[in-house]
Formats: sequence, structure tokens, C-alpha cells
Amino acid sequence: MDVCPSLTAQDFKSGVKPIWCPGCGDYSVLTALTKAFAELNQPRESFALISGIGCSSRLPAYTSVYGLHGLHGRALAVATGVKLARPDLTVIAAGGDGDGLSIGGNHFLHACRRNVDLTYILMDNQVYGMTKGQASPTTDPDWRDSKLTPEGTGISPVAPLHLALASGVSFFARGFAGNPNELARLIVAAVRHPGFAIVHVLSPCVTFRPEQREWKNAVHQTDAEPSDTPEHALARFATDDGFTTGILFADNRPAFMPPRHERMSPAAIARRFGTGA
Repeated sequence: MDVCPSLTAQDFKSGVKPIWCPGCGDYSVLTALTKAFAELNQPRESFALISGIGCSSRLPAYTSVYGLHGLHGRALAVATGVKLARPDLTVIAAGGDGDGLSIGGNHFLHACRRNVDLTYILMDNQVYGMTKGQASPTTDPDWRDSKLTPEGTGISPVAPLHLALASGVSFFARGFAGNPNELARLIVAAVRHPGFAIVHVLSPCVTFRPEQREWKNAVHQTDAEPSDTPEHALARFATDDGFTTGILFADNRPAFMPPRHERMSPAAIARRFGTGA
């Protein structure tokens, strides 16, 4: 991979002004991501940033790398296709807890088990912020501040770490938007991991979940080495409070990449498939 040591984090930002709400954690995720781009020391055209639908999925517009703002829940499907078609690119998918764990939940499961070499930044604020504050897959069952669920959902929330481990993910880290330097480090480690890597980001929505301002007092960084087997990680984080940050799991199984064949000439295609004289 070519290097481009002269680029800074600012060089990876586009001229489009973000329109997130004041105080949104996604501002810091953008800062961390552009810092990670600069740290990776690659040209802008070597990156592809793919997103779905939601507040966090606006990220491609705010960066100066190749980007695609796609369909709701389909970021991982598109990112997988991009990586398989262009394995020379560094592919990053980005989205929120609703996009990735509700309509995109099936793609999440299979991305974990396929282990294609790409990175997924999953921004989690436990609410649908773009569509005015409905409960999301990661919302606590007793959250009563939504007009749609004034008595709470009564449904157990999805635990992204446990779901990913059970589905065969090969790398899982968790970061906090309030610490963009540490988050940038985690994104760099995820990109450099040879396989499917998830960076689960606690990114507060202070508009619809103002109590999330207190997350800064709840996050705590693990001081242990990352678990090297899913069984070990599941046992270690069986009672995880959801605020442990750092690299929580990493293994070294090979990334999936189907065999690549040389492009066939039109004459060879006609001979093989009988499509021409």
C-alpha cells in the first residue's frame, strides 16, 4: 500500500459542514476517524467509506475519501462487495445501532462469520435519533421517554459484543466518542486487523437521550489483554456493563477472500459458454 505521510486529519475532511445536533457524539467520531486515516498513512483514494441510513451514516459526506451513502441496513452488504471486488482498498463501513442491528441485523451476523477484511464502525446511542427518538435495538426495556413507548419496550436489548462473538467475529473493540484520541487508536487497530473488525462506539444522543451526558463517568478501560477465543471472551464479559472500552477480542484466523481468476477475453467467454460464433 502506498503511503502519503504529508496528509493530516484535516486533509481527510470534506468541505461539507456536518449538520448533527449540537453535542452529538458523532462529531467526535468524525474527528477520530480522520485522525485514524492520517495515522494509517495512506492516500485518500485508497479508502472507501460505506454507510447506510441514519444520523451517523452521514459520515461519507464529511470526509474526502471514496464514499457511498447507501440503503438502510445495507452498509455491510455493500462494503463486503466493495472489498471482494477491490481487495486493494481499505474498506470501512459505518452506521448506527438501528441501521446495523435492526434492519441490518442479518448482514451483521453474516459479516461476522464470513470474516472479510473490512472494518465496521457501529455508533450506538440506544435511540433512533434521525426519526425523532424511538427506541432502538439496544434501548433498555424500561426507557420511558419515547412517545411511542411511554411504558418502556419491555424487550431485552441486543448486546452487540455478545451477538458478534456468538456470530464468529474476529475482532471487537469498544470506544467512547468523548475520547476521540483513544477511539482513533482503536479504529487504526481494527483496520490493521486482517479480518472483519467491529469498533462499537458509545456515541451519545444528547437531544433525545440527554442523560447520556453521564456516560463519561461510566466508561472504563480494560487493562487486560484481549481475549483470544470467543469462549474466553464470552465468559470474561458475561456480566459486562456495556461501558468497558478497549480491544475486547481479537483472534488470528485468516480473512475470507475467494479465489480471483484472470479476466476472460470475449473469445474465451464465447468458447466456454457458447455465447458467440
